[in-house]
Amino acid sequence: MIKHIVMWRLKEFEQGHDRQTNAHLVREKLTALRGRIPGMMALEVGVDFSRSDSSCDIVLYSEFVDREALEAYQINPEHEAIKPFIGSVSIERRIADYEVSV
Repeated sequence: MIKHIVMWRLKEFEQGHDRQTNAHLVREKLTALRGRIPGMMALEVGVDFSRSDSSCDIVLYSEFVDREALEAYQINPEHEAIKPFIGSVSIERRIADYEVSV
Protein backbone atom coordinates (compact mmCIF):
# COMPACT_ATOMS: atom_id res chain seq x y z
CA MET A 1 0.00 0.00 0.00
CA ILE A 2 1.15 3.54 -0.79
CA LYS A 3 0.47 6.55 1.42
CA HIS A 4 0.45 9.93 -0.33
CA ILE A 5 0.51 13.04 1.85
CA VAL A 6 0.51 16.59 0.50
CA MET A 7 0.50 19.84 2.46
CA TRP A 8 -0.01 23.35 1.09
CA ARG A 9 0.47 26.86 2.37
CA LEU A 10 -1.89 29.27 0.68
CA LYS A 11 -1.67 32.88 -0.44
CA GLU A 12 -3.42 35.45 1.73
CA PHE A 13 -5.71 36.47 -1.13
CA GLU A 14 -6.18 34.88 -4.55
CA GLN A 15 -8.95 34.13 -7.05
CA GLY A 16 -11.14 36.70 -5.32
CA HIS A 17 -11.05 34.91 -1.96
CA ASP A 18 -9.14 35.07 1.29
CA ARG A 19 -6.88 32.25 2.42
CA GLN A 20 -9.46 30.54 4.63
CA THR A 21 -12.12 30.53 1.89
CA ASN A 22 -9.63 29.12 -0.61
CA ALA A 23 -8.64 26.44 1.90
CA HIS A 24 -12.25 25.28 2.07
CA LEU A 25 -12.58 25.42 -1.73
CA VAL A 26 -9.47 23.27 -2.13
CA ARG A 27 -10.88 20.85 0.43
CA GLU A 28 -14.18 20.60 -1.48
CA LYS A 29 -12.42 20.00 -4.80
CA LEU A 30 -10.14 17.30 -3.38
CA THR A 31 -12.87 15.61 -1.36
CA ALA A 32 -14.97 15.36 -4.53
CA LEU A 33 -12.38 12.89 -5.86
CA ARG A 34 -13.29 10.36 -3.17
CA GLY A 35 -14.58 7.16 -4.76
CA ARG A 36 -13.81 8.40 -8.27
CA ILE A 37 -10.14 7.39 -8.62
CA PRO A 38 -9.33 3.74 -9.43
CA GLY A 39 -6.93 2.25 -6.90
CA MET A 40 -7.49 4.96 -4.29
CA MET A 41 -8.37 3.28 -1.02
CA ALA A 42 -8.75 6.36 1.21
CA LEU A 43 -8.85 10.12 0.91
CA GLU A 44 -8.97 12.66 3.72
CA VAL A 45 -8.54 16.43 3.48
CA GLY A 46 -8.12 18.72 6.47
CA VAL A 47 -8.02 22.48 6.94
CA ASP A 48 -5.59 23.61 9.64
CA PHE A 49 -7.08 25.48 12.58
CA SER A 50 -3.88 26.25 14.50
CA ARG A 51 -2.70 28.90 12.01
CA SER A 52 0.79 28.92 13.52
CA ASP A 53 3.86 30.16 11.67
CA SER A 54 5.00 26.59 11.04
CA SER A 55 1.67 25.08 9.99
CA CYS A 56 0.29 24.44 6.54
CA ASP A 57 -3.24 25.45 5.56
CA ILE A 58 -4.37 22.20 3.92
CA VAL A 59 -3.32 18.58 4.22
CA LEU A 60 -4.27 15.72 1.92
CA TYR A 61 -3.89 12.17 3.20
CA SER A 62 -4.58 9.38 0.72
CA GLU A 63 -3.87 5.69 0.29
CA PHE A 64 -3.40 3.75 -2.93
CA VAL A 65 -3.20 0.04 -3.62
CA ASP A 66 0.22 0.37 -5.28
CA ARG A 67 2.62 2.76 -6.99
CA GLU A 68 0.92 2.29 -10.34
CA ALA A 69 -2.39 3.49 -8.87
CA LEU A 70 -0.67 6.58 -7.46
CA GLU A 71 0.95 7.29 -10.83
CA ALA A 72 -2.43 6.89 -12.58
CA TYR A 73 -4.01 9.28 -10.07
CA GLN A 74 -1.44 11.94 -10.92
CA ILE A 75 -2.61 12.02 -14.55
CA ASN A 76 -6.29 11.24 -13.96
CA PRO A 77 -8.40 13.88 -15.79
CA GLU A 78 -10.46 14.65 -12.67
CA HIS A 79 -7.29 15.26 -10.67
CA GLU A 80 -5.72 17.24 -13.52
CA ALA A 81 -8.81 19.49 -13.63
CA ILE A 82 -8.30 20.78 -10.07
CA LYS A 83 -4.53 21.27 -10.22
CA PRO A 84 -4.65 24.75 -11.83
CA PHE A 85 -6.85 26.16 -9.06
CA ILE A 86 -4.75 24.65 -6.29
CA GLY A 87 -1.57 25.87 -7.96
CA SER A 88 -2.92 29.40 -8.29
CA VAL A 89 -3.91 29.74 -4.61
CA SER A 90 -0.85 28.08 -3.06
CA ILE A 91 2.62 29.43 -2.31
CA GLU A 92 4.20 26.21 -1.06
CA ARG A 93 3.61 22.49 -1.45
CA ARG A 94 5.26 19.56 0.33
CA ILE A 95 4.79 15.90 -0.52
CA ALA A 96 5.62 12.57 1.09
CA ASP A 97 4.95 9.26 -0.65
CA TYR A 98 5.85 6.03 1.09
CA GLU A 99 5.12 2.35 0.94
CA VAL A 100 3.85 0.31 3.87
CA SER A 101 3.33 -3.40 4.31
CA VAL A 102 -0.18 -4.50 5.19
